[in-house]
Amino acid sequence: MDSKLKLEIVTPVYNEEKHIEDTIIGFFDEFETSNVSISFLISEDGSTDNSVKIINKLAKNYPIKFLTSSIRKNYTDAVILGLKNTREDILGFVDSDGQYDPKDLKILLSKLEKGKLVVGYRYPRVDNIFRKLISNSFKYLYSKLTGINLQDPSCGYFVGYKSDIKRILNTDNLGLLKEGFWWEFYARAKYLGIDIEELPIKHFHRNYGNTVVFKLHRIPKIGISNIIGLIRLSNILNKLDKHD
Repeated sequence: MDSKLKLEIVTPVYNEEKHIEDTIIGFFDEFETSNVSISFLISEDGSTDNSVKIINKLAKNYPIKFLTSSIRKNYTDAVILGLKNTREDILGFVDSDGQYDPKDLKILLSKLEKGKLVVGYRYPRVDNIFRKLISNSFKYLYSKLTGINLQDPSCGYFVGYKSDIKRILNTDNLGLLKEGFWWEFYARAKYLGIDIEELPIKHFHRNYGNTVVFKLHRIPKIGISNIIGLIRLSNILNKLDKHD
């Protein structure tokens, strides 16, 4: 009988042919001799490069559940789809761009308890000054509207129990912040009475390419959309029962 703890890791993929193989193999290599048995659920989002081909190859050698579509959704919807299709009791999440260290997932997991998410905060964060400025400005508004103070509420590297994550996924109108899902996800968790413990994690530069979200010409539209979404979110949060 396999007595290992089972951890299912969700990762979304969109045009990550340069990163996805090293990212996935890196996690399996790190956990190979541990007392944790990991699997991946990959939520692919209409990639136009070789990502699908690479993932199909990986799935022949590793325990990977692969959700794929030729239609582009967006990051948030791909994440939600992935989380909703998980099977194990303990879940992790990591982006597929190789910016996080698999070793840190062991540290996050060591602190996990029911009723709590253990979340990484990037220290030091290696993003450029412009991206940090945007994030810090939004964090100020986020704190004012929600009353929530987190070190790094945009970091998508965490572990949690599926029962707790399911409560978040079942809240009304999930996905208001299309370009800021983790801000929303953690805010909903806090208002449901789910604790969040943040731990410092390593953060690496992307080896290839840049994020598709914060292109300069998209900043005004994203800013307005997220501010409107944040206002709507704050109204919804006030209706959540913290002790449900």
